[in-house]
Amino acid sequence: MNNKHDSNRSTSPASEKSAGGIFIAFGAIAGVLVGGMLGQPSLGFLSGLALGSIVALIIWLRER
Repeated sequence: MNNKHDSNRSTSPASEKSAGGIFIAFGAIAGVLVGGMLGQPSLGFLSGLALGSIVALIIWLRER
């Protein structure tokens, strides 16, 4: 067996992935804040949630 190859896999795959979910959370919070300033916090929440989800999806697709 080639132990050199196996030693390169010492880190778990999860530690090499980016955390795209943070964009969903930040998008929802930012959407509420911006929407609240414009008098539409619910619409802001949904818009921020959608935008954050799109960014998280793009990150996930790039890492596949």
